[in-house]
Formats: sequence, C-alpha cells, structure tokens
Amino acid sequence: MGRLEGQSVYLTGGAGGLGLAIVNRFVAEGARCVVLDRSVPSQDAALALGGAALFVEGDVRDAAAHKHAVETALAHFGKLDCFVGNAGVWDFNRSLRSLDATTLESGFHELFDINVLGYLLGAQASIDALTASEGSMIFTLSNAATMSNGGGVLYTAAKHAGHGIVRQLAYELAPRVRVNAVAPGAILTGLSGPASLGLDDQTIRSLGFETVADQIVPIGRIPEIEEYVPAYVFLAARDENVPATGMVLRYDGGLSVRGFLSANGDGQ
Repeated sequence: MGRLEGQSVYLTGGAGGLGLAIVNRFVAEGARCVVLDRSVPSQDAALALGGAALFVEGDVRDAAAHKHAVETALAHFGKLDCFVGNAGVWDFNRSLRSLDATTLESGFHELFDINVLGYLLGAQASIDALTASEGSMIFTLSNAATMSNGGGVLYTAAKHAGHGIVRQLAYELAPRVRVNAVAPGAILTGLSGPASLGLDDQTIRSLGFETVADQIVPIGRIPEIEEYVPAYVFLAARDENVPATGMVLRYDGGLSVRGFLSANGDGQ
C-alpha cells in the first residue's frame, strides 16, 4: 500500500517539471490527482498515469478555473485531501535597478498574480473540501522565500509573500487543515519567466547552473527533479507529519545554511 493510498489531490502547474514529477510520485503512492495547467502534458505522460490523473487546462489567475478543478476532483474522486500550489514563474534575478518603472509595474502584476494570487485562489477554492476531509495544503516556495539572491526583487518578494501565506493560513485553518510548504533550491526545469519582462521563452534549464553546481550548492550538485519530490509525499502523508503545520521545509541542498558562493568562494 502506498503512503498516499486513496488520497485525492489537486495540484497546479503539473504539466511538466517539478509538478509532473510530483503527480507521477503521488500516483505511484496511491493518490489520484486533478492537475490545473495552462497546457496539458504530452500524450505519453498522460497515458502513463491512466485514470489516476486528470488534466484541466486553465490559468491559475482565474478563480473559476480553480473552482472547476476542485469540482472535478469531488465529482471523480468523491473528496479532496490535499491542495498543492505549485505553478509559478521566475524573474531570472532581475534587479530593481535594471527595471524601468513601466516594466516594474507590469512585471509585478504578472509575477504576483501567478505566484501569489494563484496560490490564494487555489487555497480558497479548496478550503471547504479540505475542511470536510481534514486535509492539507502544500505550497512550492523556494530558497528565495527565506534568503536573498534566489531570484530578483520581484521573485524574492513573491516567495516571501508565499511564506506569509503558509503562516497565516496555518493559523486561520487550524485545527482541521494543515498548511505547509517545500522550499527547493536550484532545480533544472523548464520554469520560465513573465512575458511582461520578456522572459517567457527563457528557462532555468538553459542557464547551465549544473556546470558550476559544485561551487554553488553545498551538497556539490544540483539534485534531480525527482529528488525533491519525497518532501511533498512526506507533507501529504496523513500519518507521517501530524505535528507539522505552518512549516517551510528548506529542501535546498544547504543553500539556506551557507548561502550562494561565487566560483572563487566569496559570498555573493
């Protein structure tokens, strides 16, 4: 029997990268998932999951899309045990000085609407069902949620806001719903940036972080995408983390301990 046997999960941003890896592992652990994303995964990826994962095309900035996804989970699986807020964009370390006022404003609205409002809308759509099941919420944050230089000014501010969401919702929804987060470190995915910053065609994977990982990440390498997933299984498993709520699990290869280092060993 899997660690998530019989659970019904709603996850955003699961058509690829970390999100799809979470869905694959959750299904392997016995869960059934509804996934909201702007696009659907490849046919092979969807077929491999069979009827255990349903993909709904939609935008996390749209409250109606979240409502539809939750209703889909309830209709097909009879309940909802866990909401995983995972969809997001990165700002590729854009500094405040590098942005003119117009770009700053448009970039702020796009990035915060996706990374912050998207989480709140998903949480709001899930509250009633999760209260009924005494379930949980899990949010994907980042090392940027607790330290500087994990992104630029917009991304870092948004992930700090996500940290606040976790703490506040853990307070508001106790004792029936637990709220936690995973804060991954460097990860090689197709995560892109806001179109308003001209970054929608650029991905983290294209930056070549792996070539200098031994000089940046304390554990000496960038973990594979799948190596981040067990943290989500732990937080979703009902009998493994009873005391955990309001927690941000720093799952970052040691970045939160040592910080970023340049190639010559100086702190950045």
